[in-house]
Amino acid sequence: MENRKRTEQISFLAILVALLSIPMYMLLKTYGSEQNVSHEATYVGRETCIECHLNEYNDWVGSDHDKAMDHANDSTVLGDFNNKTLEYNGMTHKLFKKDNRFFALADGEDGTLQEFEIKYVFGHYPLQQYLVEFDKGRLQCLPLTWNSKDSVWYHMASAVYKDEIIKHDNWLHWTNQAQNWNGMCADCHSTNLVKGYDSKTDTYHTTWSEIDVSCEACHGPASKHLEWANKAEYARETDNNFGLVVKTSGIDNKEYVDLCVRCHSRRGSLSDYHHSADLYNHTIPDLPTGDDYFIDGQILDEDYVYGSFTQSKMYMRDVKCNDCHNVHSTKRLFEDNRLCTQCHRADDYDTYNHHFHKSKGEIGKAVIADDGVKFEVGEGTRCINCHMPARFYMGPDYRNDHSFRIPRPDLTEKLGTPNACNQCHADKSTKWAIDHVNKWHGIGRPAQYGTVFKEAQTGSQEGFDGLVHIYNDEVYPEIIRATAIQLLGANYQSQSKEILFEALNNFNGHIRYNAIQQLQMDDEQSFNKVLEMLSDPSKAIRVASATKLSTIGKDQIPQKYQEQLKKATKEYLEALEYNADFPSGKFNLANFYYNSKQVDKAEEFYKRAIEQDELLHPVKINLAILYNNKGEHKKAEILLKDYLKHVPDDGATMFTYALFLSERQRYDESMEYLLKASRLSPDNPRIFYNVAMMYDFRKDRKQAVKYLQSAIDINPEDPNYYIALLNLRVKYQQKRESKDLARKILRKFPDINDRENIEAIINN
Repeated sequence: MENRKRTEQISFLAILVALLSIPMYMLLKTYGSEQNVSHEATYVGRETCIECHLNEYNDWVGSDHDKAMDHANDSTVLGDFNNKTLEYNGMTHKLFKKDNRFFALADGEDGTLQEFEIKYVFGHYPLQQYLVEFDKGRLQCLPLTWNSKDSVWYHMASAVYKDEIIKHDNWLHWTNQAQNWNGMCADCHSTNLVKGYDSKTDTYHTTWSEIDVSCEACHGPASKHLEWANKAEYARETDNNFGLVVKTSGIDNKEYVDLCVRCHSRRGSLSDYHHSADLYNHTIPDLPTGDDYFIDGQILDEDYVYGSFTQSKMYMRDVKCNDCHNVHSTKRLFEDNRLCTQCHRADDYDTYNHHFHKSKGEIGKAVIADDGVKFEVGEGTRCINCHMPARFYMGPDYRNDHSFRIPRPDLTEKLGTPNACNQCHADKSTKWAIDHVNKWHGIGRPAQYGTVFKEAQTGSQEGFDGLVHIYNDEVYPEIIRATAIQLLGANYQSQSKEILFEALNNFNGHIRYNAIQQLQMDDEQSFNKVLEMLSDPSKAIRVASATKLSTIGKDQIPQKYQEQLKKATKEYLEALEYNADFPSGKFNLANFYYNSKQVDKAEEFYKRAIEQDELLHPVKINLAILYNNKGEHKKAEILLKDYLKHVPDDGATMFTYALFLSERQRYDESMEYLLKASRLSPDNPRIFYNVAMMYDFRKDRKQAVKYLQSAIDINPEDPNYYIALLNLRVKYQQKRESKDLARKILRKFPDINDRENIEAIINN
């Protein structure tokens, strides 16, 4: 299977999902909402900054930001295009020049080798990628990639998707949406990027003011700043941030880090970015969970730094990006331990009694880490090697974990997570590492949230109590407290309802957003809470509220919320259309149209989503239900069977198909799929209830009673299953069993509606 997140089934609730978080050739994407002055200020270009900010400009020249993207020419192309060849998938790819232009022979959209001209370069070190123009305004990232660290070509798919061959019909192929520049990476590599996607025509008109990441990408459009600077010194306003849209000095570390989040995070997005101070007006950062992180928060997949750094002690103690990096050159301030001893006392921490490793020049042997990196004697004394262990991404890109954690081999033993000791000393056991850490630092270890998160996956009371403690304890980073909220909602919905209500009022966007996402609108109080969040100051939370209300009829919305819902729904639709260049975005847009009773539009976008990514199987379920409701039963059955062919272990959809067959009066086939569904989803009482009814239809009393009793065993708090079993007992004239069950029902549910008739069974 492709290395991407898939859900087994997605309901008709129109949900705004983040872009598929897959490791890919390029960075993901960003968005935004306007700040008050942004509509007044305009972009003027970096040349206007040089006169007053020459030092900053000189730092920027040649930086990763400067070289984020450029036109392909002899001065910008680093790769060797001297008729070089590269083998992949049985094909010989070729890099060459013709008429002073750069070309590649590569497998195209139909899988055959074709000639493509390189129009743009993308990045420069440790790798450089190349962009090719396609129809509909698309730019696609060629998989033939230059390793500028080792000066060799490699195929990106072979580095990222090592266990599979990516063919032309795969969504991950370089000609398809997963490697599309416009939607996947453009806004982080250029200034004032406007994606310009039109969902109606499925075309892009993407624009930028500067091709790379220039001054105004971070400081905002600078025309008002120029007006300020051109005034006599005595006439300059002192309270307008020098006329700049974005404030970058005199701010706390949260505000500072939030300036970088739109590019340096795994995230979902709402619109193009327009320098809003509230990141949840444009960006929805991923929490440090799921496929991108280990359970203790260490980086697993690419995280672009934000998700790891904001869970660190450094972040909690007001450290900013520019404490370690020159933000204009993007380089570290120091390449040795002085980077850390700016704050940490060297006579305590830069000593053998702290790191217990030999210094450079001492006798010893180099070690080969688990990823093949060779560490020479002396490198064990570097702070970052123990506290910021690195992993390779995209081939040669060696990135450090920014969660700044203490090596914990004891957690390796408990959680199966990596630790810096064994990552470096790959030939040693976990016990070896534990013994050394205990010898050096004693046996006591602080609690770590990963142990609670793992316990919470079991649904235990201990896990619940641990999550509540983390959420309530402000010593934990806000992103970790938000993760606790997410896990509470996912694993303890009924127990955590009041906590979710309280979290909706939290000042922190991470917490409020994840609380509204996790809140199930299954009672009047929850419904009212969602209505209240329509007026939240953050767009992402208003959109999440509109999403949850999208299946509710307008006549059920109180009048006082009608206008707020109208505005939030408009924002919701805009966000859906913005992301509709992706198959998941088309899927969500189709759900919106279906819930809005615009069935023809829903059908169109379901079909377009499947056409764009035929492996996005959950779309088939929704389209099948749409067809079924339209009376086009053959089309519905084809889709359901195709889905189950590809996802045969999905008990919920197996159950849906069984009900579909029952509606067609194909009862034998329906029973076959009901029984399969009961085996695949042994915790779903509704399946067992339907199996029981089918056995009753077949006049098999024993099996009917057995499966209804199973439904009760699965959910002993639902009176409906007891009543169903009682009806069977009465129908089968099992008087003693009927009376016993009736008494049990009255004891367990004294306020049950049908009490009078149940008492009659006892007295009969």
